[in-house]
Amino acid sequence: MDVEKYIASGILELYVAGTLSEKENLEIANYAKEYPEIKKEIEEIEASILELSRKASPGYHYSFKALMNRINGEVKVVDMNEKRSTPFLSYMGWAASILLAVGLFWMYQQNQDLKSTIEVVEKQNLDLEQQIADTDSSLEQTQELLNTLRDKNISVIPLGGQDVSPTSYAKAYWNKQEEKVFIDAQGLPEPPDGFVYQVWSLKLSPLTPTSMGLLEDFATDENKVFALNNPNESEAFGITLEPAGGSESPTLEQLYTLGVVNAS
Repeated sequence: MDVEKYIASGILELYVAGTLSEKENLEIANYAKEYPEIKKEIEEIEASILELSRKASPGYHYSFKALMNRINGEVKVVDMNEKRSTPFLSYMGWAASILLAVGLFWMYQQNQDLKSTIEVVEKQNLDLEQQIADTDSSLEQTQELLNTLRDKNISVIPLGGQDVSPTSYAKAYWNKQEEKVFIDAQGLPEPPDGFVYQVWSLKLSPLTPTSMGLLEDFATDENKVFALNNPNESEAFGITLEPAGGSESPTLEQLYTLGVVNAS
């Protein structure tokens, strides 16, 4: 008997699958006893099926007999002397069902990840839309401010740095008709913690200071332009550094900028 040719014929796979007749099963069982190569091949085919089951269902470890019993209810696996009747196709259907379940779970997980990604993108789009809206609003405010500062009734008073901070500078845009002053404080350093800049309207002779207000939230103000009311007959403007909350009278040792209104 040509054992290798017999093994290559594929009949042993059919034997393991349980699809042969009783006569053929008994014949192969006898060959397995007589030829160790055939018995070894049958065992390797069974081992391959077990390995496939482990990959299809990680965590479960069956013997070949236990695996087939689980698939088919207590179906007896015939010994080498007995009839082989294990329904191999049923096993393959079971394994395919597991693979299908794994595939469906993977697709579900991918779908959930896709939904999460879509939610993130939608949130980013909403944030971007808000940023655009804020930018448009900021541009409108900037344009409105520029139009105000370019008004023909505006007087521009440069405020130069003083002894405590010679490099500091600012500008006062005074609209006498509307009794408003816009302070451009871009040239002032950020005040230290616990302090705030305070703007003063000054009469020069005698020196009479009147508080116009504080430059609040200086650090967070982007354009550093502050609008203050000024109903005073101002002859000069000064900015001092004062304790948080401001002072009743200016601390002249902390006078950062000063500018005189030109006579018209």
